[in-house]
Order: sequence, then C-alpha cells, then structure tokens
Amino acid sequence: MTNHRTTPARLNSDDGSPVRVLVIDDEPDLTEVLCGALAGEGWQVRAAPDGATALTVARSFRPHAVVLDWMLPDTDGLEVLRLLRRELETVCVLFLTARDSVEDRIAGITAGGDDYVTKPFSLEEVLARVRGLLRRAGMAREPVGDRLAVGDLVMDEEAREVFRGGDLVELSRTEFELLRFLMRNPRRVLSKAQILDRVWSYDFGGRAHVVELYISYLRKKVDAGRTPMIHTVRGVGYVLKPDAS
Repeated sequence: MTNHRTTPARLNSDDGSPVRVLVIDDEPDLTEVLCGALAGEGWQVRAAPDGATALTVARSFRPHAVVLDWMLPDTDGLEVLRLLRRELETVCVLFLTARDSVEDRIAGITAGGDDYVTKPFSLEEVLARVRGLLRRAGMAREPVGDRLAVGDLVMDEEAREVFRGGDLVELSRTEFELLRFLMRNPRRVLSKAQILDRVWSYDFGGRAHVVELYISYLRKKVDAGRTPMIHTVRGVGYVLKPDAS
C-alpha cells in the first residue's frame, strides 16, 4: 500500500526571515544528507565538522537551532553545548548520538540539550523534532499564504494550487508534494533517495521506479507544451530549473 504523507507547512523565524540551522557532525555523508533535508525546508543551513569550527560558525551565523553530534573529533557534544549556551542562550539543540542509555539521555538534557535522537534515525524524525523545538521556543512560525515561485511556475502552498505561465496545473496529492520539494530546492540536484525519504518517507532500496514514475507524471503536467523545467541528471537524480531564455 502506498504511504502518502502531507508535508508540514514551512516554518520561518519569528521575524519572517528563514530559519537558520547549524549541523555539527564529523561524518561527511551524514552531514550532507542532513543539510540537504534541512535546506529542503527552506531554511539556511551551515555545517561544522568539529567543536572549534562550530563555535566560530555559530558566532557569525547565529543559528536558531543546532543539530549536534555527541562525539566529535576534538571534544564532545556536551562541551560544545556548554560553550554555545554562553553566547546563544535561547538556541534549540537536538543531540544526535548512538548512545541510548537513560544515563546518557539525562546527561544530555541536564547539560542543556532540548531533545535527543539516536542513530540510526529517519530524516523525517529529525525534521519533525527540529520543527517542534522551534515552535515550542517561540522562535518560528508558519507563514500565511506562503507562495513558491521558480521562473513562471508558481505554487500557493496554503491553497494547494499550482500555476505555470498563469495556467492552473491540476496535481494529485503526491505530485503536489513532489513538486513542492523540487521547488523548495531550485537548481539543486536531488537524488532518488532524498526524494523517497522526503516525499514518501521510505528508506531507499528498490523503489527508484516510484520516483521515476511520478517525475514522468509531473513532466506531462508541468512541462507539457512548454520549455522543460524538470531535468534528469543521469546517475544522480533530478533538478528543477527555470527556463533560461
């Protein structure tokens, strides 16, 4: 049975600007995936591979939320959190760790962590927890009448309507969610694994045909009779780009 899911409305910071999130982790592949998922929310994202770099980035970036690995090459997450709190008292902190004992959870929360996710985890769980932290801290809100625009392609997220060149494009729920993900990441190549996790919440493995099928559906509706905006990057994934003419 196909698992359909509605993507939550995008959050902005309380002043209306994009939410800023700092990812602190020394695993490059994991960091890339996390940053991609967070950027897919329309948020500004920075990454740091160790505690010293993280503190330098945090001073200039001033994140609203931090996704923090417990074990870092130069120190541990608890010490990084302690130093972060000196300058950013209200920042929301989500710990990522392979440790799952009650003692470790208590240590993280006692040190000032706001929430805790154990590895392995789903990207959607991380996103949901970060959203929850931001809302509870009063640091983010859902915009009213949010609209996305890429070239002549416009999406009204609240009304769930899509227009190409002023013409209404009728989409199914899954097609809408897929297009929303593409439009939130214009000119960025998205892998099939990223799309599956974000739109269907599936772990990647043997379901690439689902993405290919729905991309073909979107092309027939969004690109039909027009300059194509949805492009295939062979061996990598898909990218949405406006007509360059």
